[in-house]
Amino acid sequence: MREALLFIHPTLGVLGILGAVWVFVEALSVDKDRLRRMRIMSIVVAVLFLLTWISGGLWDSYYYGADRMMAAKGSWVAVGDIAMEFKEHLFVLILLLSLYLPVLTYRLDLQNTVARTPILTVAALIVLFGLAMEGAGATLAGSVHVGMETMMPS
Repeated sequence: MREALLFIHPTLGVLGILGAVWVFVEALSVDKDRLRRMRIMSIVVAVLFLLTWISGGLWDSYYYGADRMMAAKGSWVAVGDIAMEFKEHLFVLILLLSLYLPVLTYRLDLQNTVARTPILTVAALIVLFGLAMEGAGATLAGSVHVGMETMMPS
C-alpha cells in the first residue's frame, strides 16, 4: 500500500493540474462543444484534487511519521520541514480553487469575454500552485533521501 500511495498521490495531483490546463485552454474561446468539455473537465479537476487530498491524507496518517524520522537524520531536516508546511498550507488553497472552478463554469455567462476572466484566473492559479506543490513534494522526498544516505555505511 505504501508504494501505491507514493505513486497515486502525486499522479492524481498532476492529472488535476493537466485538467486545469485543459479548462484554461477551453475558456480562451468558448463555443457549445468547448463549453461542454470545460464544464465536464472542471468537475474532473475538482474530483481529482479531492482524491489527491484523500490519498495524501492517508499517506500522512500512515507513512509520513517514518519518513519524518528518516529526514531528521539528515542535513536537510529544515528543508523538509519547510516543504511539508508549504504543502500543507498551499494545498488547502488549491483544493478550494478546484472546488470553485465548476461553480464558475456553470454559473457565469461564458459567451462574455470578461466573464471568462475568473475561470482563466482560477485555472491558472491551480496550475501554478500545483506545480509549486510538485516541487515541494520533490524537495520533501529529497530530504528523506538525504536522511537515508546518512544512515548508510560509506
